[in-house]
Amino acid sequence: MPLTIINSFASWVLKQRIHQIELFLKYPNEVQEELLMNLIQSSKNTVLGKKYEYASINSYATFSDRIPISTYEELQPLIERTRKGEQNVFWETPIKWFAKSSGTTNAKSKFIPVSNEALEDCHYKGSKDLLCLYLNNNEDSELFLGKSLRLGGSSQIYEDNNTFFGDLSAILIENMPIWAEFSSTPSNKISLMSEWETKIAAIINETKNENVTSFAGVPSWMLVLMNKMLEETGKGNLFELWPNLEVYFHGGVNFEPYREQYKKILPKKDFKYYEIYNASEGFFAIQDLNNSSDLLLMLDYGIFYEFIPMDTFGTPNQEVIRLADVELFKNYALVITTNSGLWRYLIGDTVRFTSLNPYRIRVTGRTKHHINVFGEELMVENTDQAIAKACKMTKMEVVDYTVAPIFMEGKEKGAHEWMIEFKDNPADVSQFQKALDESIQSLNSDYEAKRYNNMTLNPLVINVARKNLFYDWLKGKNKLGGQHKIPRLSNQRDYLEQLKSMQFQTI
Repeated sequence: MPLTIINSFASWVLKQRIHQIELFLKYPNEVQEELLMNLIQSSKNTVLGKKYEYASINSYATFSDRIPISTYEELQPLIERTRKGEQNVFWETPIKWFAKSSGTTNAKSKFIPVSNEALEDCHYKGSKDLLCLYLNNNEDSELFLGKSLRLGGSSQIYEDNNTFFGDLSAILIENMPIWAEFSSTPSNKISLMSEWETKIAAIINETKNENVTSFAGVPSWMLVLMNKMLEETGKGNLFELWPNLEVYFHGGVNFEPYREQYKKILPKKDFKYYEIYNASEGFFAIQDLNNSSDLLLMLDYGIFYEFIPMDTFGTPNQEVIRLADVELFKNYALVITTNSGLWRYLIGDTVRFTSLNPYRIRVTGRTKHHINVFGEELMVENTDQAIAKACKMTKMEVVDYTVAPIFMEGKEKGAHEWMIEFKDNPADVSQFQKALDESIQSLNSDYEAKRYNNMTLNPLVINVARKNLFYDWLKGKNKLGGQHKIPRLSNQRDYLEQLKSMQFQTI
């Protein structure tokens, strides 16, 4: 069958989903309420369902009163029971897959349950919807005339007590439908390789002669791959290698600090960037418009959403609200109830709404990754945008960064201390320092107030990191590739001190 016919047929099939998406756009709160009741009723005979008497829950009010907000640590005993083979603990159907995730803040692994329903009705459905929305917005797309280059995690699947665990990307590849495997590169064998640096070399060797029309992965690691690809092939930009490239699907970290670097290796004004928001716990939101940073919250993936306003988060006055009660431009901690049996689970991400009709969001950071030592309420979204602005003002490029507080000592005022790795070190770091400080003040009024006349905060301090410092730090923790990322902000100095101790080491 000619590729043009396959491209047309695949586009037609995917775009049929638009009508279902329009349903939850029109009735968002009703769709969410019905979904919640279905989740509750289907789990009423589980261990958790009997404990909280799910059978008698018939409203959101009863649900929110009866079932507590949970962290991973609180759910872990139930998850461990299932990992050891016991079923019907928190979800009605057998769960044999667990996405292993350690995040950036804790060396201890998390094992996130992934049910068959979550695979089909959430993760794979999200991947298809991403293509559906992209194709709906780009009628002349020839996406399926070539392949999508995917860059996932570096962990293979491991078996324990007849259950299986690994990176989410490895689980998705292991269960991937034939249509997805057919249209992807590299092969599953290479995608599942564990050793990052060997894997990168294998990906380059296998994909450099393919007709790649799209690529997908975390911006920081994808940039490493693409720069190595250009270095290996001697090409000036990616279009010289893959002339039919049309879109980059990205997620995992904020794209803004990397945008200008991508423009250099993808020098076409009409090249498309599409963002997604997914995690081991679920697939949550998709960019649904060309040239937009807003993400459409997907409401029919078997996930019920709740939100905790960050101004009450962790306080005695903490409140939890449902989707119908959110407000524009406020920061919320995200709480999810899923078709994998995560009940009122505090995922650790923060979001804000940019639109209420339809519900569109931006990811602003992590509940643990912000700085509020001096009342400045600095979020990752602020620092990512400030880095992008400062780079544009000074014509610099930043590879990675992290920030920690300098605590007040005696009469000495506090400050923020940065470790920044530049692509090329600045001749005058003070120029970048000034641009960065002013950019943060323009984006965060609380920080601006604390910086006014150096009232509470002194000017920020920048350490210029040696080349590959952050890469070496992650390598030392066995966290190269995949969803692993640098912790941008912290209220403590642990990460910064570790990096400073490695600053003059040669790895």
